[in-house]
This record gives sequence, C-alpha cells and structure tokens, in this order.
Amino acid sequence: MQISTPPRLERLPELAYNLFWTWTPEARRLFTRLDPELWERTEHNPVRLLQETENLEAAAGDADFVDAYHLVMREFDEYLAGRDTWMGYAYPGLAGSTRVAYFSAEFGLHESLPIYSGGLGVLAGDHVKSASDLGVPLVGVGILYAQGFFRQRIDAEGNQREIYEPFDPEARPVRPARDPDGGKVLVSVEMPGRELYLKVWEVEVGRSAVLLLDADIPENSEEDRHLTARLYGGDTRTRIAQEIILGVGGVRALRACGLRPAVYHMNEGHAAFLGLERIREMVAAGEDFRDARRRVAESTVFTTHTPVPAGHDAFAPELFREFSSGWAEWLGTDRDGLWALGHKQEAWGPVFNMTVLAINLSRSRNAVSQIHRDVSHKMWYDLFLGDDHGEGRPITHVTNGVHTWSWLSAPMAELYDRYSGGRAWRNTVDDPTAWSFVAEIPPEELWETHRTTKEEMRGFVNERLRQQRERTGATAPVQEIDPEALTLGFARRFATYKRATLLLRDPERLREIAKSADRPVQFVFAGKAHPADSPGKEFIKALYHAAEEADLAGHLVILEDYDMDVTRRLVQGVDVWLNNPRRPLEASGTSGQKASLNGAPNFSVLDGWWPEAYNGRNGWTIGEDGEYASLEEQDAADARSFYETLEGSLVPLFYERTASGVPEGWVEVMKEAIATVAPKFSTQRMVRDYVHKLYVPRATGTERLGLSR
Repeated sequence: MQISTPPRLERLPELAYNLFWTWTPEARRLFTRLDPELWERTEHNPVRLLQETENLEAAAGDADFVDAYHLVMREFDEYLAGRDTWMGYAYPGLAGSTRVAYFSAEFGLHESLPIYSGGLGVLAGDHVKSASDLGVPLVGVGILYAQGFFRQRIDAEGNQREIYEPFDPEARPVRPARDPDGGKVLVSVEMPGRELYLKVWEVEVGRSAVLLLDADIPENSEEDRHLTARLYGGDTRTRIAQEIILGVGGVRALRACGLRPAVYHMNEGHAAFLGLERIREMVAAGEDFRDARRRVAESTVFTTHTPVPAGHDAFAPELFREFSSGWAEWLGTDRDGLWALGHKQEAWGPVFNMTVLAINLSRSRNAVSQIHRDVSHKMWYDLFLGDDHGEGRPITHVTNGVHTWSWLSAPMAELYDRYSGGRAWRNTVDDPTAWSFVAEIPPEELWETHRTTKEEMRGFVNERLRQQRERTGATAPVQEIDPEALTLGFARRFATYKRATLLLRDPERLREIAKSADRPVQFVFAGKAHPADSPGKEFIKALYHAAEEADLAGHLVILEDYDMDVTRRLVQGVDVWLNNPRRPLEASGTSGQKASLNGAPNFSVLDGWWPEAYNGRNGWTIGEDGEYASLEEQDAADARSFYETLEGSLVPLFYERTASGVPEGWVEVMKEAIATVAPKFSTQRMVRDYVHKLYVPRATGTERLGLSR
C-alpha cells in the first residue's frame, strides 16, 4: 500500500521503513505524537500508523511537530552517513561493501516484526543493530514467516492457547528486495520432485539490512506456500524444508541481490546448508570437492547456542536422502561423502545432524559464554580428534550482549547523559571507564528515575491483567501490583530447564515472604511454551493457578503474549531480575543484562553469562556450583537458597530506607550492577569481539583464497 504524506512530512515513510526508529527515542516520540491511540493499537508499527492515521495534515500544520520531525531526520541522515564509524578506522581495508552475511532462522528486531520466538532471535536482532552502529558491513539472512510466531492466550483454566495471525508484509516495515538493476528478487530451491520459488524481502536496520525469504507466493502450490508459514512449526519435513530455504535459498538471494560476502556466519545449525550451496557453486565453477570444502570452511563462522542435545536439529537418513537427491553429484562427491559431512551416531541409529554439518563446514566456531564453551567442547569433543589446524581450541567463546539503545529506558538514558556531561559516552558504551559517571549519580536521583520507570511498568502490567480477565470472562476485579513492593521479574521461553516454577516448591514459605505486611514482595512472569512442549505449558498453568489463589493474588502475576514489548517494559521497571535455570543448561541468556543496564540487579543461578559478571556486590546468586545426586536434589537445594537469600538479603536491603525514603544500600547495588554489566555485556563489545576474533581472520583468509570476488 502506497503511503501518502504532506510535502512538509514527505520523508516520514523513509523513516518508518528503517528500524533506526526502534532505538531512537525521539523518532518513537514523533510517531507516538502523531496518533497515540493508533500507535498502541498497531503495536508500535509506523508503517500501519502512516497508512491508517487521519492526522497527517494536522501534524504538517503543527510547527512544533514539524520542528521535531526535522530534528529526527537530521539525526537519521547523520547516522546513515556514518563518516566516523569504528569499523572505518579499526579496519579501513574491510569497511565499505558487504563483507559478512549473518544467517539466522529468526530475527527479533521489534515487536512489529513477529518473526522471532525468544532469546536466539533477539540476540540476532541486537547483533545486526550493533553491526550498524559500528559500521560493520553486514547483511542478515532469514525467513519471513507468513504467520510469524504465535500469539499466546491463557484461558480461564491456565491453559496456553496458540493463535496464528496473517503477517501481511505490506503493512510492516519490510519492502521487496531489489536486484542491481532495480528489479524484484525471486529465487528458487530444489525440493523433492519440484522447484520452490522464494520472494525476497528486505528490512532496513540503520546502515545494515536483513533479507527475508518468503514461499507464500502464487508461483508455489498451496501446500508449498505454507512452508514458511510458522517459525519452528510443523513436522521434520517442514523443518528440513525451512533449513534448505534458509541455507540454500539464502545464498541464492545474496547472489540475486548482487552480494558476494567474504564471510558467512551461521547463527545456530539451522543455516548450515549454506555451506553445501557454496560448495556447489565452487564445483560448478571448476573446483574439486575437497578444495571447495576447505575454502568454504575457511570463510565460515559458526555460533552454537544450546547445550541441550535435543536442541540440535537432526534428520533420519531416509528423510535427508529424499531432500538431498542430486546433491552429491552437484557437490562433486558421492552419497557417502555427502552423508559424512553431517553424520552422527545416536543410540537409536544414525542421523544427519545440522550442528555436525556446521562444525565440519566452518573454521571459526564459538559458544556464547565461557561455561557454554566448556560444555560445547564436551558435547562435540569427538569431532575434533585429530584436528590439526593449529588455531587453538576448536571452539572459542564470545559471550552474548544486548543492544544498549534498544533496551535502555528513555528516563535512564537522560539521567546518564546528565551525569556523564553530555552524549559522548554513548559512542563507547562497551568501555567500562565510560560508565565511571554512575558512581557520581546521587542516590535519590537514581532511585527516583527507577521509580518513574517502575510506575510505567505497573500501569502496563495492570492494564494487561485487566484485558486478560476480560477475555477469560473473569468477574473478580484485577489484583493490581503494588508500585512500592519489591518486584522481581521473570520473562523468557518456558522451557522446563529454566524452572519458572522453582519458587513454588514451598508455597507456604513463599506466601510468608510475599505477604509480609510491611515488606511485601511480588513476582511478574511472562513467557511462551513451544506449542509441542506440554511440560512447559504445565509450568504456565501452575503459575496461573498460584496467581489466582487468594493468598498470592496481586503478589504473583503471569502476563500472556510475551514479546519484545513485554520484555522491554519488565526489564526497565522491575527491581530485580530472576533467573534460575538448571545448571549448566543456560548457554548464556541476555534478559538479565537488559535489566542491569536499567539498574535492576540480577538474582540468578551461576550459569550462562552471570558467572562472568557476578562480583558479590552487583547482585545475588541462587544455589552453588556443585554436583548433585539427582535433579530433584539440585532443585531442592536451589529452592532453599532462593528463599534464604530473598529473606536474608534482598528483602531487608530493599526496605532499609533513609529518612527521605531512599534505600541507599540497595542503590549501591544498582550502581554496581549498571557499571559492571552495561559495558561488558553490550552487543557493541560482542560485535567487536566477533570482528577481531572471527570475522577478520576469516575475511583475510578468504582474500588470500580469492573468495571475495
């Protein structure tokens, strides 16, 4: 749909189609101001806002609005010009044209683009945003899911219900990708007995872009149009088809857009078929299989995210051979040579494992925290026996981070600007010395700013609860959360290893803590379980029923339809971030990093990223890092630690106030959390690490081999 705007606001569509606005408060305020009610109703989607609002002419006649518009567009232009980017001076020979292709099955860029399910996608979105900030020439490659990830409803019995809605790309901040001649891009991939056609869309992300592949087009059969309908939906046939679309179709989309990156980055094994497609290209150009395989590995980075064996996709021999018919010949090898690239022997038989394929077709591989690196070595040790490439440990690590400007609240950002002496610190958010100003913020000002964001969160949570009760037909009034109570937040996927229900092990003790007359505590939960994860759904039901009990009503709430907006509200408003996975199954996690950026300390098991951050002064730990005879024993020990630490440390410190009502001891923990977590766990640091440790070695190697031509 064409967007028509008055001449005085003619560049608003240009701004709407570039996700620069998602991390720029002034741009978001501009769209909010244009039509506040519609902005909320469209889930902060500026394309729909501009398509549907009737306020454009009035805004064009409002001098203040026009002035604000020009200020935003000036900042937008200066950002896109990117004259002094980090990449430009750190690696001037590698800056400029696209050098890195970043493949991911999901991208969490904003709630208006629901093509993500959780942490993996949000991490990918933050990665692309920081690449843009730093001037790293990177393009993302993913899938446009016609129904996105599901909308979650929790019924009156606490059951999760999945609702799938049409995506309608014409009403989202995505546009058809263009080839070098300006034409729309259409590519195809081979499926058993047929050709599948894919339309390519583009999302502008500051100076970066993400290409998205879409099978829901008239050129395909009705059945094939559903192959890209749902993220992580369908059976194994759908899964292998989606991974061929991502890997093979993604490489072909790059070529159709005129792009030949020097480095290919696989964010999880979902994208590993890209390596086979690149080998096919080289063999077609005259290479032999062994040389092509070596050259592909030399230019490929692989990031693994899960320490849970079931989280690594694998396909039965018959299914893989059906979908890979003809591949061996195209690759210049035989069926055994192709199978060996991904073969893994499981207890129930042989499988083609996508992580094995990714490891075999990459020379740089990384886990996402120090602990996860060690776990990954144990999981995949047998693949590296005899590895003599001389590049140190076969799996390194780059600990995850978060995109500062996507997650920092506007009130906190303004406070930081005030005490840092301006906005210069924003260019070096991964430098710990840039955050030294935090120590100088008066306790009462930091506390008051936090209270402001907490009040905003309270209003959001209470309104969500009211809407939920209306949908379920509940007649009892909403038990609103208390803005003065110590508030712990928990928002993530409801995978069972994350143990969302750990706090319910001793309900009586929990009630005593939560319902203290003068020191109340409340818990806000949000999260989705995978549609096929029945145990995860039972966790949601258990929390829902606990929240409905008279003794805990108002002290424990669970919000439905977890997404980036819900996460943003919670990490910016809660007092403490709760994280209690079963060690060592949390590869990294990033929600606690977002919370501490906003001043909320972590209360977490020493797993994932937290052991790299915890110093005894910036938060609290749950349990101990030790061996247990059983999972039950581990859960019982961690639950005891949770209750004891909450009762003995968190609650007393939070409620110990000065005469003016400021918890100065608590504020000291807030300051320490900000100063130690914000710089080290920024994606600005993370992307620099990828550039230094992984991208540059691969890029310089590919130029030696002539791969970037």
